[in-house]
Amino acid sequence: MLEPSHNDELPVIPGKRYFTIGEVSELCAVKPHVLRYWEQEFPQLNPVKRRGNRRYYQRQDVLTIRQIRSLLYDQGFTIGGARLQMTNEAGQSDSGQLNQLVVRMIDELEHLLDLLKIK
Repeated sequence: MLEPSHNDELPVIPGKRYFTIGEVSELCAVKPHVLRYWEQEFPQLNPVKRRGNRRYYQRQDVLTIRQIRSLLYDQGFTIGGARLQMTNEAGQSDSGQLNQLVVRMIDELEHLLDLLKIK
């Protein structure tokens, strides 16, 4: 996977095998709590967890995080839209997964609409 061009200002990824969450945070200009949240939202992001539940990211994880960052921060996608984009790019456009994502997005939008009606 090529790094998105929007991430040109980010540092070069060193030739290490594993990176800590702090290192990935600096490499991707994203706070650690955001990385932990993205793990829940994007199934492609699954760092190795070792003793004490410490996360160790591999180079592919760093590239994936940079791609997610680009979709969200540079291209203006929502979490749901970025998830759908990542799924489509990975060639996993399984109709069942897509339907599930669409239903979840509709639920989120209906919830937001209800919140707006209250105010």
